[in-house]
Amino acid sequence: MDIIQISGFAGALVIGVVLGLIGGGGSILTVPVLVYLMGVNPATATGYSLFVVGVSSLIGAFINMKKKLVQVRTAFVFAFPAFVVVYIMRRFVMPSIPHDLFSISGIAITKDHLIMVFFAVIMLITSVSMLRNKKRNIITNVSNYHYHILFLEGILVGVVAGFVGAGGGFLIIPALVLFARLPMKKAVATSLLIISINSIIGFAGDVGVMEIDWTLLLTFTGISVLGIFAGSYLSGRVDGKKLKKGFGWFVLVMAVYILIEEFTHL
Repeated sequence: MDIIQISGFAGALVIGVVLGLIGGGGSILTVPVLVYLMGVNPATATGYSLFVVGVSSLIGAFINMKKKLVQVRTAFVFAFPAFVVVYIMRRFVMPSIPHDLFSISGIAITKDHLIMVFFAVIMLITSVSMLRNKKRNIITNVSNYHYHILFLEGILVGVVAGFVGAGGGFLIIPALVLFARLPMKKAVATSLLIISINSIIGFAGDVGVMEIDWTLLLTFTGISVLGIFAGSYLSGRVDGKKLKKGFGWFVLVMAVYILIEEFTHL
């Protein structure tokens, strides 16, 4: 094991710690760590990311269920269209996309380039959502659900998760606040259950289609899970708001790095 691989496993620990500390965001680093430190190709990394994110989010959801913060009914209303779409994306759409897509002025654009650029855009959106310090007016009446809007949001989340292997929390949480009328704390907790369902079913779409290095994947996931417990232990000792803002800047820098890396290797 070389220093780069050791750095990759250290990255897995950081991902888990961030998830444990602030309840989300850390999984956005899974694909870059797998691609740039572990040497996994981008298409495979998005599948691995779904597994890591799914297992990590499920643990977080169970922790929040014990605290009675998860709205299970709302989670399944949102998750149903999302996991159908993400399964279709992973099982049929992603394998059908050719490696060589098109060329511009003699420069070949590949499937891997497209995935990483799109992923960097998702990272930029995530970083902005983490850096915004805007206060929200939370409606606590949960009697009126906008089911049709949640359904459409679920489809959008399924497309994003299926293509880049990210959980889509930056889309799910605002939808739960605005359309399911959940308080922010319950929205964050409920989003973890939705993300876990989508990600695990999405990864199931990869099984049999993608060649999986189970040793690498289970080791990486296990280290991330240890990080979650470490982060949960530290959460009462660290200012979550400052950490979230600092991590938002880090995600922003990473997004810019990915864009530069991809465009310089065209």
